[in-house]
Formats: sequence, C-alpha cells, structure tokens
Amino acid sequence: MLIDTQGARVLFFQDELKGEITPEYFDGAYWQRNNAIIGSAFGRGITWFFKINNDEFVLRHYHRGGLIGKLIKDGYCYTGLENTRAYQEFMVTLQLVEKGLPAPQPIAGQVIKHGLFYRADLITQKIAGANDLVAVLKDRALNQDDYQQIGEMIRRFHDVNLWHADLNTHNIILDGDGKWWLIDFDRCKFKPAADSWKQANLARLKRSFVKELAKDTAFKWQLSDWELLLVGYQN
Repeated sequence: MLIDTQGARVLFFQDELKGEITPEYFDGAYWQRNNAIIGSAFGRGITWFFKINNDEFVLRHYHRGGLIGKLIKDGYCYTGLENTRAYQEFMVTLQLVEKGLPAPQPIAGQVIKHGLFYRADLITQKIAGANDLVAVLKDRALNQDDYQQIGEMIRRFHDVNLWHADLNTHNIILDGDGKWWLIDFDRCKFKPAADSWKQANLARLKRSFVKELAKDTAFKWQLSDWELLLVGYQN
C-alpha cells in the first residue's frame, strides 16, 4: 500500500495504482461529468457506483450516525492516519482479501484534515450483480443450501477472528454467480479468539432478520430458517 500526502489531504491506495489515483477519484460530481456513474444508493449519505472501462467501483463518504450525526455530519477527531476509519477499514478489508475471504477489494481511500478533525472517503471494488440479502428475501425464499452457505461464509470470517461491527442482512451480498459475500468493514477489527463475541455477532444478525420481517411481510424468512444458517456455521 502507498501513501501520498498532499498538504491536508492524504491518499492511500494499492501499489499498482501509483500515479493514477488523484483527489478527483473521490468526487461523485467528477464521475458524473465523465458519464461514469452507473448507480447510487442512499443511506446516511450518497454512495456512488461508477465504472472505468470494464471495472466497477463503489465510492462511499463517511457519515456519522445517531444523535451526534445530527450535529456533526461527517467530521471525526483526528489522532493520526492509522486511527482514521477509512484507513482502518482499508487495512482490515485488504487483510481479509489476502486471506482469500469473500470481501470486496479495497482500492483507495482519502483523509482530509480540518484542524482537529478529518473527513474521509473510500473506494472499493463493486461486487458484480450484487443484491443484498434483504432484497433477495423480498424476491424469493432461500433454500437450505443457501442458508448453509451463508452460515459457512460467516464462520470463515470468525475463524480468522474478524469481528464485524454491523453484521446485518444488508451487509450480506449475493453476486450474479450465486456466491455470498460480506461487506462494510467500517469499525471492524481482529479480536482474540473467543466464543462470546462470535455468539454476540450472530445474535446481532438474527435480530436483523427479525427486524426486517417485522417491517415488511414480503420478507420471506421464518425463524426455522435461522437454524439452517447455524447448521452451516457449525459445520
């Protein structure tokens, strides 16, 4: 990984992208002007999907959530590059990819310092034909094999002691080839091996299923499906 400091702006990216990554890469308007935008998603802010040649990418700006997010939209206290959320997510995701886990390739990130605070952005590779688990379950019910594959996938991340800060049904992705992925490694970290945090991680995911079921009757999930997922996790 290379780091390029440009005054208050710090760029970091894969070595092979030296000389290619510029500040414009982190500006959605830049990709709009170049007719490269292929989609967007709205959450706390806009996530842009853009295409360069045949490669597709995701550009995400870091936004605060909760009550503090109403006061400070996207500023974080700066205590060094290695402590920024973008840099930490880049490094964790890179390690997961290097371990052969189904996580999207991190491409580049930027941190811009403003006095005691910073703002940040991250670019990752877009998963081809991606639909999150919520969208899939609104379209069709999953079979036993699907749930066992999801359970097995989560177990692989836990086996390398990756704690996912927001393990929920929106962060489990099915690609166009029928492969399951895990995304969004913001605030995630590697922890000492312990059943307690792994079980808590699973409990969070189960609550996400229950929450989506309560929100939408089109969500094709039932409690017995959770046991199928656990079979895959425990194998």
